[in-house]
Amino acid sequence: MTSFALPVPSVAGSLETYIQTVNRFPLLSVERERELARRYHGEGDLEAARELVLAHLRVVVAISRGYLGYGLPQADLIQEGNIGLMKAVKRFDPERGVRLVSFAVHWVRAEIHEFILRNWRIVKIATTKAQRKLFFNLRSLKRSLATLGTEDVKAVAKQLGVKPEEVVEMETRLTGRDIALEPAGDDEDEGFAPISYLVAEDAEPGRILEHEETARLRSEGLERALNGLDPRSRRIIEARWLAEKDSATLHDLAAEFGVSAERIRQIEAKALAKMKGVIGHQAA
Repeated sequence: MTSFALPVPSVAGSLETYIQTVNRFPLLSVERERELARRYHGEGDLEAARELVLAHLRVVVAISRGYLGYGLPQADLIQEGNIGLMKAVKRFDPERGVRLVSFAVHWVRAEIHEFILRNWRIVKIATTKAQRKLFFNLRSLKRSLATLGTEDVKAVAKQLGVKPEEVVEMETRLTGRDIALEPAGDDEDEGFAPISYLVAEDAEPGRILEHEETARLRSEGLERALNGLDPRSRRIIEARWLAEKDSATLHDLAAEFGVSAERIRQIEAKALAKMKGVIGHQAA
């Protein structure tokens, strides 16, 4: 499903001016947010959708800052994130009791993530689905940034279900031996070379991308997992785990459903186990 086009501030000019502009848009109360979402989904009111988007542009700016270690322009990250925000507004259901900001963050990150996959040079070394899976998981299974030993290679290969030779090949390619440190040629799209973006180990792009891939897979499975729950279980999970603030207690929900707090705890545990299975299956 594609996003709808809405007139929003442009990132093409001064980034600082853009950020100052979006920070001036007022935040929405719960009641106003629901009213606008109902107007958009019930009446097709694009002006209501535009107000929802404008109020959350600052969220996209904040999220984009977490991806600066990839050497891509923040303006481009914001632009892609805004597309994700529009997709979120299009899919947002105000009757679920979840704030738009909580729902939208997954769509914004997913859109930025796909943009990085399309443009970050080192990711292009993983050209098949199997190679990408190996790429995203290899660093998380390494005990250090040193070259893997023979036993390490065997252990990683066994855990990921691939051949040891594939692990060795990906490890070699991840060292960056075949990626120029300096940009080659005059192509502006190739101007973001690693030498310009040397950062601390904690902000190392491979490590960040690994975490973001895991987060993306989990967020994509969240809605599917929630849809697999019965209404009572879903209400309990959303009230206990997805509330923006002041999550409900077991006793609150026990009073709401007319059962004991222990029964609510049992339903919650069962629902979480079911959701974990759905999300884990998708990430596999």
